[in-house]
Amino acid sequence: MDGDIAPALLARFEAAFDRFQLNGKLGLAVSGGPDSMALLALTHDLLGDAIEVATVDHGLRAEAAEECALVARVCSDRGIACRVLNVSVEDGNVQDRARAARYAALGKWAQARELAAIATAHHADDQAETLLMRLNRGSGLAGLAGIRSSTMIAGCAVPVLRPLLGFRKQELRDLVERLGIPFAEDPSNRDQSYDRVRIRRALEAADWIDPVALARSASHLEEAEQALQLVADQLWEDAAVIGDARVAVPVGPTRDTSARLVARAIAILGGEISHGEVAAFLKAADRRGNIAGVLVERRGDRFICTPEPPRRSG
Repeated sequence: MDGDIAPALLARFEAAFDRFQLNGKLGLAVSGGPDSMALLALTHDLLGDAIEVATVDHGLRAEAAEECALVARVCSDRGIACRVLNVSVEDGNVQDRARAARYAALGKWAQARELAAIATAHHADDQAETLLMRLNRGSGLAGLAGIRSSTMIAGCAVPVLRPLLGFRKQELRDLVERLGIPFAEDPSNRDQSYDRVRIRRALEAADWIDPVALARSASHLEEAEQALQLVADQLWEDAAVIGDARVAVPVGPTRDTSARLVARAIAILGGEISHGEVAAFLKAADRRGNIAGVLVERRGDRFICTPEPPRRSG
């Protein structure tokens, strides 16, 4: 590196990272952009040899192979193990399918390398954009909690950590430029056909909005979300009854906790739905209704969930 990381910046990163209580080696998902290169520099300085890197080529852009090669070169210069993961993206919503393919590949890599977790470079500006997008969609608490600092992602075998949520995008870019670390620019970050890019441009124009403050708000909402989930989990352990094609769960102290319990019951019966969708259903339903192929009936202080009966023909 051409310079040292400022002690204050490294101390902030260390404080953010300590909350994870990592037990084992860490995998880094590095795209080659300035944010992920900053994550690489900070984590390497903090953890030394206890990291490995993976970079994903989705096969969607001609430049992707060069970006992966750039990451591999930077890692080689620093003696860091690096693996290029080539994935195929299924037809459909390109961003969603690419994300699913990426995390599935990263999870398999991390599992094979016996890594404790994967870290990504999501930062405060990403969090602010996510919060505003979800506010604009009328999301509930789970959505407004935004990008989780630590989470499990469907299809990914290990936890995903986000230690940079308290850092601004510009300070991460300034860091890699000061250290002389090469990085790539993703042209999709300028494509205003994406909602996120339009939100980003609006945020840039509204200099009175503080993305770090929005990220803190999302963090507070994440804590509230976790607390409600703990309540629902305890209610489930204490009172859920799973029978033959029948799951009974208690009515929770709030509609949100009831929805979490009913959504879990629906999953056991083979349905797939978010607890936010269940909350909207419970608000509209009059003690009985069908959702995600499951009949939900309120009987006293319990919800009884059974497979939806077949519709009569004729």
